[in-house]
Amino acid sequence: YCARVMAFMTKKGVAFQEVNAPHGSAERRDAEARSGRNTMPQVFVDGRSLGGCDDVMALDRAGRLDPLLAA
Repeated sequence: YCARVMAFMTKKGVAFQEVNAPHGSAERRDAEARSGRNTMPQVFVDGRSLGGCDDVMALDRAGRLDPLLAA
């Protein structure tokens, strides 16, 4: 799912920063605390959690992703 959401964002022309967050890492604990979820990937835009890959795809299908990315 990580590769899928990164390929999707790349295709949309969105600049992003990948954060390596393996189990037990401070980065993973931070992402879990910020999103309230324990699955990866977690996508954040301007500090706001959009959820994971399926959530991002659903936002796009609903036409709600682009306005969040443009803000």
